[in-house]
Amino acid sequence: MRSRTYSINSGFKKAKRKIGAGFAGLTILVFVTLFALTGSGASAASSFTAFGNATQQPNGIDLLSDSTTHPYSGVNLTLPSGVTTVGSLNNLEVTYQLITGNCHTGSLRYEIDTSSGNIFVYLGDYPSFTNCPSGSTGNLIGGSDLRVDTSQIAGGTFYDTWSHAVAIVGGQSIDSLALPLDSGYAGTQEFLLTSAHVNSMLYNFVPMPNPVTRDNCKKDGWMNFADENGQTFKNQGACEKYLNVKAHGDIELSNKSQKINFEVWRDSDKKSKV
Repeated sequence: MRSRTYSINSGFKKAKRKIGAGFAGLTILVFVTLFALTGSGASAASSFTAFGNATQQPNGIDLLSDSTTHPYSGVNLTLPSGVTTVGSLNNLEVTYQLITGNCHTGSLRYEIDTSSGNIFVYLGDYPSFTNCPSGSTGNLIGGSDLRVDTSQIAGGTFYDTWSHAVAIVGGQSIDSLALPLDSGYAGTQEFLLTSAHVNSMLYNFVPMPNPVTRDNCKKDGWMNFADENGQTFKNQGACEKYLNVKAHGDIELSNKSQKINFEVWRDSDKKSKV
């Protein structure tokens, strides 16, 4: 068996250790079978993946599109439970800070990809969709304004309503859902996305810290924390369950007949021991 290296969230780093004065001079190899220190009880439905030139910042995801080295960027959103078809969508919203430029030439937008063609939901004001001040868009598909582009769909048109989109393709399965920014060829654009809503599901693009003690989970504190994958907790119990995880294993000394057992807890209130 060969030694392996791990980060603290997936095992233990370092295959060699020195344990206390009582073992001074002894080189020991750590051979452990460890379960991953991953969160449980977190809400995985609101996951997302940045693409292109999108970068994670402390206060959100930065999207940049220009005419040189950053042609496009965006965020792919994992569909919430129960959202499978175009007709099952009833709310599309995004909150952002406008950094450079503005909406123009078709982005920033929501993009709903289907096998029958793609549907675009534009931000900004009809008819040019160029005015995108910082803040929340509200529900982009909750009214009857003509911001929905169904021109790739049979029977569709560039200026369409959401109700008509549902009428012609509502039963069509959604292949992917994204927020792309790709009009930088016509003028540099930069947006900082902080959150989005698909139906009632919140996508929080601002990284949240991991809890380190049970006190972090109490008195609604769990709402301010996430697991190491960025997934938020459903409730206080899920937050505490995340902390109630330990990595453990055996340290094998150069004398094969001797072993030392150790354990390390996520919860900093619990003492790790060797």
